Amino acid sequence: MEYKLRKAEPKDVPDILRLVKVDLLEDGFGDTPFYHCVIAELQPQSSDGLEVVGFAMYYFTYDPWVGKQLYLEDFFITQEYRGLGIGSHIMRHLSDLAMKTRCSGMMFVVAENNESSIQFYKRRGAEDLSQEEGWRLYRFDKESLVKMASAREE
Repeated sequence: MEYKLRKAEPKDVPDILRLVKVDLLEDGFGDTPFYHCVIAELQPQSSDGLEVVGFAMYYFTYDPWVGKQLYLEDFFITQEYRGLGIGSHIMRHLSDLAMKTRCSGMMFVVAENNESSIQFYKRRGAEDLSQEEGWRLYRFDKESLVKMASAREE
């Protein structure tokens, strides 16, 4: 089965939406994109058109201690196309991009119970910082942000 990787375009938003069910048009394709995305597509044997079978959404972050990093926000390959090397190709593409933009690394989070993804990343040399460096993931939800933004200085 033949597939290719290409830079996501505005026309891909319906397929990305189908895969992750969020509204991505303005944030990814507006005047100041907050994320970037690559699409994996192939031509099914039973169709004339191309089918989107996976994607990787990423953006760049900055850490004053280590510099620029590529942050892999979401990575998905449709179940029936896993194991064909598409995910590995996407990771090579992102690694190349990170090197070309002089990033010091690639960061991402994985759910603790997603063992197949954990093994996928570990086989490629990923380090588990939650155990080795004791990092914990925290979040302020929108309600907390509103409270903090409107709080008076004491």
